[in-house]
Amino acid sequence: MRRHSPAPGKPASGKVYIYGRHALAEALRSAPQVVRKAFIAPEMRDTELRAFLEKNAVPTAPLAGGRGKELVGKEAAYQGVIAAIDPSSLLVSLDDFLKGLDMRTNPAVAVLGEVQDPHNVGAIIRCAAAFGLSGVFIPEHRQAPVTGAVVKASAGMAFRIPLVTIGNVNHALRVLKEKGFWIYGLAMGGAVTLGAETFGAPAAFVVGNEAAGIREKTLEACDVTLAIPMHARTESLNAAASAAVVFYEWSRKHPEAL
Repeated sequence: MRRHSPAPGKPASGKVYIYGRHALAEALRSAPQVVRKAFIAPEMRDTELRAFLEKNAVPTAPLAGGRGKELVGKEAAYQGVIAAIDPSSLLVSLDDFLKGLDMRTNPAVAVLGEVQDPHNVGAIIRCAAAFGLSGVFIPEHRQAPVTGAVVKASAGMAFRIPLVTIGNVNHALRVLKEKGFWIYGLAMGGAVTLGAETFGAPAAFVVGNEAAGIREKTLEACDVTLAIPMHARTESLNAAASAAVVFYEWSRKHPEAL
């Protein structure tokens, strides 16, 4: 998915594009209100998807040769299907998210802290959905936004788990603390080994930038920094892999979330 943009990776406001039959089908199943228009190549023979579009009253238009690459890039495997969506309809505010959250279940959320690679963002969203987290917080600034690559990497889970828009990570963490969350930073030099943590309270897992990690002020706001034990030959895992390991460990101690 990609927005009209004068600069690659820096989408402007407005519609964005998702691509591929699976991504569009997942959007129509889980969040049909976000789909504004679908562009279909004449050779696309998926009658089920066409029927799904008609059922949801989504306007369609022919996808002319070469137009697909223009909309989503040369490398995107769009499978004859591209759809314009309104990303603002996909995001929820922090206040609205917290109003609908049952704190008695000791929920967990992921908080992205300047994660720049859209594939990492999508993979983290997918892992959060797979291991029973309640939402993924996405800052407005210095953070990869929801794009076609994000949706693709999430395997459509971007339409199934709440994506919470936040203006500032540190402010969001203060709000979460006031609600009773413990804040966990995923850090290479974490003070607590992952397996030793019980996760007995609502948990917010902060995933930092791929190169720089978690910002200093954000790290200071964390109640606990978590270290993932690993073989000495490996210094670290990337952001998405680290998140997957931590989310899985949390889910082992909260089997009711699965």
